[in-house]
Amino acid sequence: MPGLYRDEGIVLRTIKLGEADRIITFFTAETGKVRAVAKGVRKSGSRFGARLDPGSHVALQCYRGRDLDVVTQVETIDAFRSVREDYDSLVHAAAMFEVVDQFSPDREPNPSLFRMLLGALKTLNSTPSPVIAPAFFWKVLALEGLAPLLDACVRCGESDGPFPALDLTEGGVLCVECGALGGRRISPEGLALLVMLLGGGLHIVMAEPPASVVINEIEILGVHAVEHHIERRMRSAALL
Repeated sequence: MPGLYRDEGIVLRTIKLGEADRIITFFTAETGKVRAVAKGVRKSGSRFGARLDPGSHVALQCYRGRDLDVVTQVETIDAFRSVREDYDSLVHAAAMFEVVDQFSPDREPNPSLFRMLLGALKTLNSTPSPVIAPAFFWKVLALEGLAPLLDACVRCGESDGPFPALDLTEGGVLCVECGALGGRRISPEGLALLVMLLGGGLHIVMAEPPASVVINEIEILGVHAVEHHIERRMRSAALL
């Protein structure tokens, strides 16, 4: 039918609309970010029910509208129940949803980012780890072409190190001399973890995780890096 389309997507967020409806923001595999109205979803007898809670992986059918689409059919693929039942996992998932929402223009397909988000949720659901969300932040930046230079000073080109600082504006690490003039501090352990995460070594880090203080350091830096590029504060950052 004209205007109807099918896709699979992950619910990023929901907003109340009127007395019984919600506006659902999906990140879909083929269409990109979509905002659609789920009519009557807040009524007790809604046929959609909890299928449209944030974090749900669903197969959906929508009718394309001028500004907002309309959800006509939804089937759950995976509710990621373990993520929902663990507060830390839920908070980290919410942060990942916000990052995807901020980096994704409406209706611009990004299959790589969709696969990345789905994979992160599956991992968080089966093997919860505090390193998953920080890794996701930095990998999204890399996917957007915003990965920092980590093997040489971004200002002077010095490659011998050490590199005790990270400059988010210039996009890379700083040597001792340049770092004395500014930048955010990064420990040798934090830099090693960041190199590992951006080099595809998440599974290695999860098997032998570093100290929590190092993970927290890279998570905080990741939040600052995301906020620098989206030019606004992350609402979920206060919960991390």
